[in-house]
Amino acid sequence: MPPTLEEVAKLAGVSRSTVSRVINQHPSVRPEVRERVWAVIRETGYQPHAAARSLATRRTRVIGLIIPQAVTTLFTDPYFPILIRGVADACNSFQYHLMLSLFSQGQAGNSSARQDELYQQVLRGQYLDGVLISSAPLDDPIFRRLLQDGIPFVVVGRYPHERIHYVDVDNVNGARMAVEHLLRLGHERIATITGPLNMCAGQDRLEGYRQALTSRGLAVDEKLIAEGDFTEQGGRMAMQRLLPQRPTAVFAASDVMAIGAIKVIRDAGLRVPDDIAVVGFDDIPLASVVEPPLTTIRQPIDQLGSMAVKLLIGLIENPEGSTVHRVVLPTELVIRASCGIRAK
Repeated sequence: MPPTLEEVAKLAGVSRSTVSRVINQHPSVRPEVRERVWAVIRETGYQPHAAARSLATRRTRVIGLIIPQAVTTLFTDPYFPILIRGVADACNSFQYHLMLSLFSQGQAGNSSARQDELYQQVLRGQYLDGVLISSAPLDDPIFRRLLQDGIPFVVVGRYPHERIHYVDVDNVNGARMAVEHLLRLGHERIATITGPLNMCAGQDRLEGYRQALTSRGLAVDEKLIAEGDFTEQGGRMAMQRLLPQRPTAVFAASDVMAIGAIKVIRDAGLRVPDDIAVVGFDDIPLASVVEPPLTTIRQPIDQLGSMAVKLLIGLIENPEGSTVHRVVLPTELVIRASCGIRAK
């Protein structure tokens, strides 16, 4: 027989109501009492009744992660599994459950009416205490809906709205580091494959590219800029558009696009890095094993997920707070063989 709430209270030397407050994360319990109660819960294997807890607190302890991307992209881009792992680990540590929702864009049969239905069922149906959003375009209506409905949410990625909380990496400085590395190696005709320019990450990495060139007194040649979509196929198509411009180096705004670009360069009978040097962004696991190993900008993807969860739980458990939280994590240049000789 599993222990009852009363038995847990007796073993911990506290009242039944104190055990209930500990389980429901009430702030009025002293830290030493809270730890004693949790120790008894762990030792006895007591499981609070989820429905009763939900009624008492008006919370479900469920967080939603919404990724408005095609399902094929979600499961082929290594970025997303790493992000989801960081989110899931943080949810587990805070004893929240995670629900993954794919409000996919641009797929057959996925009309705006269907998206409205999903929104009504999942978000306004009060199944979730709060929401994380990743990789959404700037014009996605979900941001407006969440603000109107007062649902706590945090965005993984910068979003230019005074009321929106987000966690991001320093995309501008990261891209600038990548291009400055190529400049130090003697390249001047440097192309870039951008991310989608309807997303802040795409815009910010393009801005870093521009800043690196202009800081060296070099003009930005718009013919050396090709928009991609963070997919390998998008990197391939962009590189095909750039090859006639004869760049000596390419900065791709994601590792997946960089890998697509390398394949196109090779198909054209050219060599990496001898004819064209390549730099990516993300430092996914594949970057170190592709041939040649990819120079890239490392971003802490799993930390993005865990930090977003921490911010969101803070909003859920302290709804009266008025501070808008914006966390920007640093990036790091990782030099490998796709650029040739190491910069000195």
